[in-house]
Amino acid sequence: MRDKELYAAILGIRSPWQVASVELAAKEEEVRVLIEMQAGARLRCPECDETCPGYDTRRRSWRHLDTCQFKTILVADVPRLECPSHGVRQIDVPWAEPGSGFTALMEALVIDWLKEASIKAVARLMDLKWDQVDGIMQRAVRRGLARRKALQPQRIGIDETSYQKRHEYVTVVTDLDSGEVAWVADDRRKESLQGFFDELEPADLLRLEAVCMDMWDPYIAVVEENLHQAERKICFDKFHVAKHLGDAVDKVRRVEQREQISEGDRSLVGTRYAWLKNPEHMDRSSRSFFERLKSVALRTARAWAIKEHAMCLWNYTTRGWARKAWRSWIAWAQRSRLEPVRRVARMVRDHLEGILNAIVLGATNAGAESVNAKIQRVKRMACGFRNRERFRNAIYFHCGGLDLRPATHTNS
Repeated sequence: MRDKELYAAILGIRSPWQVASVELAAKEEEVRVLIEMQAGARLRCPECDETCPGYDTRRRSWRHLDTCQFKTILVADVPRLECPSHGVRQIDVPWAEPGSGFTALMEALVIDWLKEASIKAVARLMDLKWDQVDGIMQRAVRRGLARRKALQPQRIGIDETSYQKRHEYVTVVTDLDSGEVAWVADDRRKESLQGFFDELEPADLLRLEAVCMDMWDPYIAVVEENLHQAERKICFDKFHVAKHLGDAVDKVRRVEQREQISEGDRSLVGTRYAWLKNPEHMDRSSRSFFERLKSVALRTARAWAIKEHAMCLWNYTTRGWARKAWRSWIAWAQRSRLEPVRRVARMVRDHLEGILNAIVLGATNAGAESVNAKIQRVKRMACGFRNRERFRNAIYFHCGGLDLRPATHTNS
């Protein structure tokens, strides 16, 4: 098989295109494949698909998959046409996406690698520039979002994730049924979340059954403004309540620890995580140590007992009994004389209906927290991001469940 026929076959080049020549530039370690359009071929407008007269040609090149150790460059004089409706337009080529300097197969390979490694690592391994790899990711995300079906979630989780230090955040909305990111926006203000609800049709808003979130007032306000009977759909799940209670226990421990150290007792030093560990996960030795610990840290042990009792209240299934149990717990926590615990009790009292919704609906934000953990891994792998736009693209790329591959492809 001759070289032109070989490359036409492996590139999947078909009429009206043909391989005109194949040149080996050994010094530059490149294979240059010249592709041309057959004479008399019809030119179709990429906007309306109408046959139009030719205007001129522009030479373009695309990086393709390597031939052995040599770079493969496709070169073609791409015709431009003059459409009566859309003016002068360059025709689409079957081996690459419009506006890309890479063939579809090359982009597909880069996309596969980006799922496993950072932009910097992929650029180094594939002998590309950082901006070139980033451009492939951005185009992939735009394609994926354009192909994605209209959002019709039934249960969503709303969470913020840190973009940089100094309290820089993005708002992330997760479809809890699919586990995929549905929306990403800058900051964690009302406007950040309102954009998501603006994307939904009225029927989609009625379809929403549960909205899991933390007790962040701007998020709560947006949901209340957009959802019918929002007071029955907003859910504050166990994870966030447990986090607040865990922080309260640690604050009590730190105060008690300082007092004990001033008296020469260092029993509480280094015990922070012991108070956060689930007793069910303790072995015999750890349980014995923890029992001794409780006997020397009376206030911390009391705060811990209040926290653990709250965790048991999530086992209720009916709203009435759950409300009665939580009100009893709030009264106990308020009488504890432990100010960090009392603050959490007041917070629970003010958001009790959302906690009851989570119990009755069986709703949890664990899916959103799992996505948040994945986002943080992506951020660490990239060693941070230059701006929020790239951070948003990375979240959609890795967590959006999008169809990222180029639409055009060859048969190779």
